[in-house]
Amino acid sequence: AGQLDEAENLINKMPFGPYAMSWISLLGACRIYGDVERGIHTAERLFELDPKNSVPYVLLSNIYAAAGQWGDVTKVREVMKNRGVKKKPGCSCIKVNERVHEFIVGDSSHPQKEWIHASYRA
Repeated sequence: AGQLDEAENLINKMPFGPYAMSWISLLGACRIYGDVERGIHTAERLFELDPKNSVPYVLLSNIYAAAGQWGDVTKVREVMKNRGVKKKPGCSCIKVNERVHEFIVGDSSHPQKEWIHASYRA
C-alpha cells in the first residue's frame, strides 16, 4: 500500500501531463488496497479529465461498497445518473463448434441462445 504514494507522485511529476489511464490505474490500485481517501481524490481528478467515462464512477462506487459506505455508493450512482453517464454492459464470449458467440448482460436476443446454453451445460 505504501507504493500508492510513489505511484501518485510519479503521475503528478509526469512532464507531459497525466493521462486519464494513469489515474484510472491508480484508482484501480486504491480499490485493491482499500485506500478510500486516495480513491476519492483520484476519482475527482478523473471526473475533471473525462466526466463521461463510467470507469472512475464504477471504481469509486466499488471502493465505497468494499468499505461498507453504502450511502456514498448511492451518491455516486446518483451523480452518474444526473450527468448522463452510463456503464457499458458486461460481455462474455464463448466458442462452440468453432464459432464464437457473444452475450451481453441483459440481452437475451441471441437466436441460438437455448442451444448454446444447453451445449455449455453439457
